[in-house]
Amino acid sequence: MQADTKLHIKVRMNVNGTDVELDVAPNTLLVHALREHLRLTGTHVGCDTAQCGACTVLVDGRAIKSCNTLAVQHPGAQITTIEGIASPDGTLHPMQQAFKDCHGLQCGFCTPGMVISAIDLCRTHPQADAGEIRELLEGNICRCTGYQGIVLAIQKGRAAMASS
Repeated sequence: MQADTKLHIKVRMNVNGTDVELDVAPNTLLVHALREHLRLTGTHVGCDTAQCGACTVLVDGRAIKSCNTLAVQHPGAQITTIEGIASPDGTLHPMQQAFKDCHGLQCGFCTPGMVISAIDLCRTHPQADAGEIRELLEGNICRCTGYQGIVLAIQKGRAAMASS
């Protein structure tokens, strides 16, 4: 019997409020660690080149594209995926509710990354107008909606987040 010669690294992090320890190869992308090791499939793999934003998650409160970073680069990090933003009782996060109310989704493929990006956008640019929101979403591609509903959802979600 041949010994397993593959190098694996243990990485501890907190994902959606739960402490986890992952045993991953050093070249495992964060998106694959989330999807394959933790079965958090709401984080989508779109382009694998950090262009589309479908893989966006919050790392220590900041939106990043998880297809462009290694899991081992985030020991001790607080990771939040789309699965981790709703309340434990199932109540949608204000931004999720706004996307639903404003028809900010169509096929839904980009929606998890778009919602996560929108949460960070509201934190970093709380006064952004519609034009600025469109510019700030440059790293998230939606091929279905034309962005009107998305921009409206972000504005509504921002107001709801500010009042909660």
